[in-house]
Parts: sequence; structure tokens; C-alpha cells
Amino acid sequence: MNSNNLDKRYVWHPYTQMKLWNNSDNITIQSGRSFSFVDSNERSYLDGISNMWCNVWGHDRTEIIDSMKNQLDTLPHSSLFGLINEPSAKLAKRLITIAKGMSKVFYTDNGSTAIEAALKIAIQYWNNKGKTQKKEFICLKNGYHGDTIGCMSIGYVDGYFSPYRSLLLKTIKVDSPTIRHEKFGQQDIEQYVDKIENILKRKSQKISGMVMESGAQIAGGVNIYPNKFQKEISDLCKKYDILLILDEIATGFGRLGNMIEYKAQRSEPDIVCFAKALTGGYFPLAVTLTTFKIFNEFLGDYWDKRQLFHGHTFTGHPVGCTAALTNLALYEKVNLIRKIRINSLVLDRLLKRFAELDICYDIRNKGLLCGIELRKENKPIKMIDKVPIGQYIARESLKKGVYLRTLGNIITIIPPLAIGKEDLTKIVDTEYQIVEKIQQKIR
Repeated sequence: MNSNNLDKRYVWHPYTQMKLWNNSDNITIQSGRSFSFVDSNERSYLDGISNMWCNVWGHDRTEIIDSMKNQLDTLPHSSLFGLINEPSAKLAKRLITIAKGMSKVFYTDNGSTAIEAALKIAIQYWNNKGKTQKKEFICLKNGYHGDTIGCMSIGYVDGYFSPYRSLLLKTIKVDSPTIRHEKFGQQDIEQYVDKIENILKRKSQKISGMVMESGAQIAGGVNIYPNKFQKEISDLCKKYDILLILDEIATGFGRLGNMIEYKAQRSEPDIVCFAKALTGGYFPLAVTLTTFKIFNEFLGDYWDKRQLFHGHTFTGHPVGCTAALTNLALYEKVNLIRKIRINSLVLDRLLKRFAELDICYDIRNKGLLCGIELRKENKPIKMIDKVPIGQYIARESLKKGVYLRTLGNIITIIPPLAIGKEDLTKIVDTEYQIVEKIQQKIR
């Protein structure tokens, strides 16, 4: 079917200025083959952003697809309100085995809802303990945790959320360090840790929890934490009796080279959230995990009103849980974490030539995550040929058969986790060609 025959005028695209959107250029994806999308004209586009950071195995992994089909034949959906289904029970046990220190799994639908559940759990935990004054959150600047009101409040990125500022909750926002490419040096963490501790000293009686992405901030600019920073924050939370809430929605399950990032960071969360790669990108599912210490405070007589008043229609969806179980089994079967670590070395090598381009102000990478920040004379590059830089890069990459999106002037490399070296090389080569072309245009 030719895409020109399809009326696409009624779809409102996320994070897209629709006035600039040309309907004739709106590519219609018909199928997925390996790590590529295929449009209605049979043209392929290598997925350079892992389908918004969630895809693990490409788009046609038969083991996951077949398991979902079988589950649909058996039980399409069953509520967790007073019932349980077998896949949700099995997945909860599997997750507790992987995520050491956690004891209970609360199911939601996506990353934002997982974080919202975490915030409510944290507030009610202290309320159930009689410490109702502990209702503020402290978080890192440039963090991103989702687009719902609670998530925007703790992960405020001005470029995304300024129109909604009047809706947001008041939170305490602190600076965080970030690893720089070896050419640019590395920041000392102590000044950041000291500032955070000074705040915790003064306000620990009012702070419910510290919320941060685990290992790195992605949407806020691909900011990768230096060694020991997350552990120091974890230690401070224990010292001042503040809950540590970690967001591994985008960084967990291998993105940074580790199955569970908080374990690699030697940090001890009270609450942790996972989503995106949980199902391999095949079904919307998210989880909020807690320690037994947290869960225990929600136990009591019915009329004590200690239970968690939160839930979703599709929570613990059996098809999603089945996809996740199959996905996690594949991680072990092919030793995916080892493959990711090998490919991260390939990515390191491929990135070296970017440092030779004048407009590559900074290169930040870990595992299969990379951000290349483009500047001219120390100012962010915003427009190319009178087009916003992100739109320009997306358009140019599609011409070359690669699907890419940027974070403004920061080009990201976030490929499917099981991608092969050849496809990874094509993604990086395409980005290099586009950056080189940009540099020639703005000289």
C-alpha cells in the first residue's frame, strides 16, 4: 500500500511542532524486520533510537511474539484487583531475584505511572509512620522522569515543561556532576555531594525522598554520573533517613552495560522503577519495586486505611508479563549483557573521530548510550538551513536509511541493545556524516 493513499491528518504527534510537519513526508511504517522499520514503500530505516529507548531484540523476535500470541489465546487480560494471573506472579518473583534488596513488585503501564506510584508510596510510607511532615522531594536538575504532573515536578526540564510550571509541585532541585569525554576532563563530585548533604542536614525532617535516574540522566542531556556519586547519595539518604527512589526506566536492563544499574553503582534504593526494555519493547509494562521495610508500613486493619490507594486498569497485564518473562529468559540464553559490553568497546572506537570535529563540544558515553553535544564558539547550535537542528538531523538521517532523534543540539546514540556490530557501525557512520555536513554548513 502506498503511504500517499492513507489519510494521516488526524494524528497529533508527540513532541512535534505540527505546523512544520509535512503530511507527505510523514512516513508510514508497515512492518519491522530485524533492527529496521519498513515503510509502505518497502524502504528500510535502521532503528537508531531503539524505538524510543525500549527495543532490545529488533522488531521480529519470534520467541517474544509467539509467547504473547499464546497468552492471548489463553487469557488476554485479567485484573489484579482481588485476583492474580500466573504471568504476573512469575514475573514478580523473577524481578525480585534479579533486583537484589527488593521484596515487592507493583505493576503499572509505563515509566511515568511507575514513578507516580513511587511518589505516592513514599509519601504514604511516612504518613503511615506518623511522620506527615515528610512530604517534600529532592531531585537532580536536568533529570527526566516522565510527562505526568508528579514526574514533571521532580524531573523538570525547562525546554519541555515550562508551559506547565503552574501545575507542578514544589521540589528541591540540586546540581549533579557528569562524566566528560577524556578530551574534556572529569568533574570532581565532592562539591556536589557536599551541597546535597548541607540541604539534607537542614531539611531532613521534611524530605520524603531523593529521586534520581540511576547511572545517568538521558532526556536531560545524556549526563553520565562519575564513579561513586550515586553511592554517596545512597549513603546520605541512609544517614538522614530519606528514601532513595531510583529511576531505571531507561538505564536498567543493560543500557549502561549492567543488568541492574544500582547494583553496579553500589547504591541501595528503597524504591526502584523499571520499564522500557522490561518487555524488550514489545508491550507497555512498568514496575515499581520496594523493599519489605517499605511494604510492611502498608499493612494493617482494613479501616486503618494504610493500604496503597493506587491502581490501573491494565496493571499486571498477562500479555505484558509474558513478554517480559520471555525477554528476560533471552537475556540469559544469549548472555546479552556480555554482548552489550563488547559492543560498548566498539562504540568507544567508532566515536573517536567525532572528537576531531570542531563543533563536537563534548562526547559522553557509557554502555550503549552516547550523547554528542554540538556547539559553535561555545554556543549551542540551534538552526541549520533555517530548520531546527533536531528536525534537520532527523530528516537527513531518514534519507540515509536511519531513524534518529536528537535532544536539541545533542545527538544521541541509543541503539537496540542486541544490535550487531555492522548495524551499530552504520548508525554511527550516518551520524558522523551528518555532523560533518553541519560543520561545513556553519563555517
